[in-house]
Amino acid sequence: MGDVIDRSGRLLSLLVMGLFLVLLGVNGVAGAWAQALGAGTAPQTGQGATLLEVAGGDSPGEAASDNASAVDPGLDASLPPAAPLPPFEAYVRAASETMPHGDELLRLYEALGFREAWSDAERMKALASALEGLEADGLVVDDYRPAALSSAYREAHEAAFSEAGRWRVELAATKRLVLALRHLYLGKVDPARIDADWEIPLPAFTPDWSAIAEAISNGDPAVALELVRPGQSAYRQLREGLARYRRLQAAGGWAPLASSSGVLRPGDRAPEVIALRRRLAALGELELLMGVPATAMSGNTGEGDTLSAGLAADQVYDAQLVAAVKRFQWRHLLEVDGVVGPRTRAALGVSVNERVDQIRLNLERLRWLSHALPARYVLVDIAGYDVRYVRPSQPDWQSRVVVGQPYRRTPTLRSTITHMTFHPTWTVPPTILREDVLPAVRRDPFYLVRNDMRVLDRRGRPLDPWQVDWWRPGPIMVQQRAGPSNPLGDLVIRFPNRHLVYLHDTPSRSLFERARRPFSSGCIRVEGVRELVRLLFEDDRVSQGDPSGAARLNRALERAGTHNVSLRAPVPLFLYYSTVQAGADGRLFFRPDVYERDAAVLSALVKKGGENMFDAL
Repeated sequence: MGDVIDRSGRLLSLLVMGLFLVLLGVNGVAGAWAQALGAGTAPQTGQGATLLEVAGGDSPGEAASDNASAVDPGLDASLPPAAPLPPFEAYVRAASETMPHGDELLRLYEALGFREAWSDAERMKALASALEGLEADGLVVDDYRPAALSSAYREAHEAAFSEAGRWRVELAATKRLVLALRHLYLGKVDPARIDADWEIPLPAFTPDWSAIAEAISNGDPAVALELVRPGQSAYRQLREGLARYRRLQAAGGWAPLASSSGVLRPGDRAPEVIALRRRLAALGELELLMGVPATAMSGNTGEGDTLSAGLAADQVYDAQLVAAVKRFQWRHLLEVDGVVGPRTRAALGVSVNERVDQIRLNLERLRWLSHALPARYVLVDIAGYDVRYVRPSQPDWQSRVVVGQPYRRTPTLRSTITHMTFHPTWTVPPTILREDVLPAVRRDPFYLVRNDMRVLDRRGRPLDPWQVDWWRPGPIMVQQRAGPSNPLGDLVIRFPNRHLVYLHDTPSRSLFERARRPFSSGCIRVEGVRELVRLLFEDDRVSQGDPSGAARLNRALERAGTHNVSLRAPVPLFLYYSTVQAGADGRLFFRPDVYERDAAVLSALVKKGGENMFDAL
């Protein structure tokens, strides 16, 4: 019980109750409470001063003198004194003032009417069970120490603790519930502390305390946790996926494929095909086991004509297995060709333990984001190479994107789409100018001419490129004119951000056919960007008399010259990073960690405590 109840809690109880009761001048009650708190036999007079002495306060004489002169002359002496708070409420209010996130605990008890939440063993047992259930969310159950809470409750009641001692157990239990509520609502880890590039602020912690209090009063803290659990289908599907992969983990997972540098092609015959078949069957491709001798699947290599025939047949990389491999490749962002080459082997070689961890850390990422999502928004999934436009009561619009290379990363951020630029020019960003354009011009003096680029000074005035010292060019800008060769295509979707990135069209559409698409310098190229803009314009209409989204788009495209078109109502935008996503059928898609961010999230998640943890209790 020592790790649940603060060892200094006895002194805190004496100090809190003594200060509170003496200030109210209820000395007779204070004496009774001093006895209840185990402070010894309280004297019949000056009891409040005795409590202050225990806490290091004034002497009895000084306290009496202070009480005699403590009336504010500006107050009406005829007013009755304020009624003292009930003892438990006084205890909670005082304790919450010195506790991290104590205001949240106070709000919960206010919603409870300052009634004790865990007044019997069954309620404490229900709380312990609910906290243990957080394992299904990928959280660390030891952070909440449910078993310690149960034993503390038993000890407090079996050992005839003082009332203040039982209250300390009560608050310790409630603190752990509030901690769990925070973890489900915001995540355990503060993303900004582990990723300097994370610029999606966590929302305020604003749960429905009345509904939570009602669930607790009904003896069901699991319902209280459900009230703050992310409600998106993506979160529910990842929880279900975590349960499936943990069942595979409990069953022993899967055996790795034999290490080989060879390539397995359709129609090949090899012993490793047996392991490949078993590996994919473990992920749900159970039809691969149909008609295969059990001895072959178990790895039994006993002799016999029947077994040899079965093994020989099972070693063929047949059409059915090729189709299963293609499905596996599609769900792991691999080239879907049915060939088991190095990348496919690497994905097949990831253990079930690693996949469980990958699901857990992406559940954490969803907790960071879920309560920040409005009803309508655009979300770019960087590691998944796609973009979605989510609108209430309408199907999501989805398309493929190209994102930043690992050394020129697309940032994670929240912003709002404010306007579109049609027939844009392209001002070369400083990094690309320094690392790409300047070396190209030094090698080829006609590079600017061939790419329809012009040189500007810092004020935007044209310069003669033949008069520029390209080894020491000074503060210049290079701008590419609008046109078919412009890398931004016909339009750009703008949103404020310090990285100067944006969503845009592109003339290089062949890259969208690649499974993995980290090819840009940080900006996001969108396949079918015109349709996204049409939908944004359509949803920006305020009356039936306004032009349709298509009409507004066509008019902007037909207008010559570079120009902007603003949205009446800016649309929230999220650039987000996730390496696991559930498909429509509930099966999980695992993406490569292209920016190598998973390890830091997992390390912080499994660490005892966490960035949003209360201090040790």
